[in-house]
Amino acid sequence: MYNYISDFLEDWKSESQSTLEVFTRIDNKKKSEKINDHLRSLDRLAWHITQSITEMLHYAGIFDQNFLEKEPIPDTMEMNKEIYAHYSAELARLVKEKWENTDLTEKIEMYGEMWEKRFVLTILVKHQIHHRGQMTVVMRQAGLKLPGIYGPSLEEWSSYGMPAPEI
Repeated sequence: MYNYISDFLEDWKSESQSTLEVFTRIDNKKKSEKINDHLRSLDRLAWHITQSITEMLHYAGIFDQNFLEKEPIPDTMEMNKEIYAHYSAELARLVKEKWENTDLTEKIEMYGEMWEKRFVLTILVKHQIHHRGQMTVVMRQAGLKLPGIYGPSLEEWSSYGMPAPEI
């Protein structure tokens, strides 16, 4: 969990950039494909990640309202990417503006429980990583190229002058 706003902001900058890289790799032809009836489509997963920013941080008092709650999935991945980038930047700006380091241990009601504000920020980051991971599995099965997030993707090994690990 975060003890300093600056630590969260550093993580958020990196993780939100990784999310934008994943969104960028999804073309509009494959965005709504369902590879399995029990899995969300890529555009639905991307929109869920985007909506979660305003949902969670509205409950936490950062946003005045849940701006995306009733909004439909955008028509294009580019639109989703733009909306995500906007609210991601707003989140960073408002957390820095509204919360101090000493506020991070303050408890607030979230989803019927009492969470420290630093736990809210931790869950927001982990939630995004969780769904981004789901997206990469769906992307691979849909034949899309993946960005390397925490290490090279299959397609990126050659740029390091190395063969990809055996599958």
